[in-house]
Amino acid sequence: MPKSDLPTVEELLTIAVRELGGAERPGQVTMAAAVQKSLDKGDHLAVQAGTGTGKSLAYLVPAIRHAAISDSAVVVSTATIALQRQLVDRDLPRLADALEKELPHRPEFAILKGRRNYLCRYKSTVGMPEDEQDQLFDPREVSATGRMVQRIQEWAEETETGDRDELVPGVSEIAWRQFSVSARECLGAQRCPSGSECFAELARERAGMSDVVVTNHALLAIDAMEDFQVLPEHQVVVVDEAHELVDRVTSVVTDELSESTVGLAARRAGRLIEQGLADRLQEAAEDLGSLLAAAPAGRVDDLPQSLGLTLALVRDAAFACITALGSRTADKDDPEGAGAKKAAFTALDEVHDTAQRMLDAFGGDSEVDRAEVVWLEEGSGRVPPTLRVAPLSVGGMLRDKLFGDRTVVLTSATLALGGTFDGMAAQWGLGKNDDWSGLDVGSPFDHGRSGILYVAKHLPQPGRDGLPEAYIQEMVELVEAAGGRTLGLFSSMRAAKAATEALRDRLSVPLLCQGDDSTSLLVKQFAADPETCLFGTLSLWQGVDVPGPSLTCVIIDRIPFPRPDDPLTSARQRHVAAKGGNGFMSVAATHAALLLAQGAGRLLRSMDDRGVIAVLDPRLATARYSGFLLNSLPPYWRTTDPAVVRAALKRLTS
Repeated sequence: MPKSDLPTVEELLTIAVRELGGAERPGQVTMAAAVQKSLDKGDHLAVQAGTGTGKSLAYLVPAIRHAAISDSAVVVSTATIALQRQLVDRDLPRLADALEKELPHRPEFAILKGRRNYLCRYKSTVGMPEDEQDQLFDPREVSATGRMVQRIQEWAEETETGDRDELVPGVSEIAWRQFSVSARECLGAQRCPSGSECFAELARERAGMSDVVVTNHALLAIDAMEDFQVLPEHQVVVVDEAHELVDRVTSVVTDELSESTVGLAARRAGRLIEQGLADRLQEAAEDLGSLLAAAPAGRVDDLPQSLGLTLALVRDAAFACITALGSRTADKDDPEGAGAKKAAFTALDEVHDTAQRMLDAFGGDSEVDRAEVVWLEEGSGRVPPTLRVAPLSVGGMLRDKLFGDRTVVLTSATLALGGTFDGMAAQWGLGKNDDWSGLDVGSPFDHGRSGILYVAKHLPQPGRDGLPEAYIQEMVELVEAAGGRTLGLFSSMRAAKAATEALRDRLSVPLLCQGDDSTSLLVKQFAADPETCLFGTLSLWQGVDVPGPSLTCVIIDRIPFPRPDDPLTSARQRHVAAKGGNGFMSVAATHAALLLAQGAGRLLRSMDDRGVIAVLDPRLATARYSGFLLNSLPPYWRTTDPAVVRAALKRLTS
């Protein structure tokens, strides 16, 4: 079929919807047309598409058509494993079946994960020395890890993909690390004795022959930021769950130092170089551990002399080890030594570069010049105190590395905060003069008729000393009126547990709390029994999809501002203010608006759903920033009258 004869996106979408047994949705048609226009012009596009729009189909159809015309892959990046599986296991196979006759060939698709997710044949064959064994002090844990290792070895003989997710039940990170390597530790397909049968390389080959490659935000960031290429050649990226992009990219470019990380590098080097040099690095690791153990947790605004000297010791000792290792070229005649050498170089490079990065973070003359923030996290259990460093903004990186020479479509149910895309665009590094546009295609739900947004204006403002009694009583009355059927979203695990304990003594309905069991099992229990309530924190704000009568009321205890002592967000807020901006609105209020909109989005998941969003924090009705937050939420009918809400809930459940 000549490419000029391909059906239009609108025609392909009509065929796909018909073949999949769906119904045409105006928002879906509008979004598909906008995505096609973006791909044709090469401009970036941000699309807010509410739940029920069918946004996956709205970007997949133009993506597949573009791949057919351009003979190049389109990369689709998601934040969650759940959406990756939905795309690869359900949406893309059905769409390929539906469109096969309309295109030059059946659309091909593949999923590509980070190298750590694939079994490394070389490491499992050579049996490289493990660095983590000395961290296992509990004999029972050693035994359990041994059983997992044996199970991985048996699975390795039969697996065709080497994909960790196919190993069910799963295994611990300690066990899996004995069979996997990071991208930096990898010898490379050309140098590795197992390169021709490498699972990660085979997955990349499959991706290179596909029309659509599904990956995650972290791997997308690594591909854009690092010197080595991870994804196949591509000019178009679709970022689904785009509200998560900045946080995921920030995680990728955050580095850390602790006694453990430096000690690991020293042990790896000690097997290959003069022991005295490795001992020098080990001593620096111990000095760092002692210093961090005595220091207060939190943001480090000014570099103490003792920390500066210790970081310099770590850096210089790591550099001495790197120099002693000599050539980085792998010796094909010594495969075991090649792997150990690459692992040592990787650990030493990371220690050296991170120590230097932390020292450089304090080099600016003023707050305006600062580019990064350093903070100390206190240790717990076997995790030692850890020093971390992260950029104050990833916008510049995204602008240069991701948006620079590609066309990017970003979509989510929550992007227009305060009624505008400007806040999210600024975080992505896109300015008003750049070639991008924002589009809100709305939602098929009639929010004003299907849901009520209730703000408990009469309650006291939330404090730091736990949930006030008035909040507990308000929750009791709401849950009783709803007959259970309530999802409680709390700003902290402590608040969720306190509410659960208090309400279990006062209510007769079953009440589940996050942490009682795995979150997925708790959500299944909650969905199965309409009288059950489920209380929890962050993952429930975004990860719950329970259509039907089991979810009639969503309670939000307080506006989800970041913690005032959170090192990264507080530093970002201060940095924006130093540059003349409104740090609170740009960082804290934007963070709160995003989470609040995600939480409110749990209520309506199907066309028949009805219910109430109850926000107990009166600041949503009274504070000067309340308009920004309210404009970030769907247009529910609003009230501050508790009697009206209780009566509405009783009518719904009767």
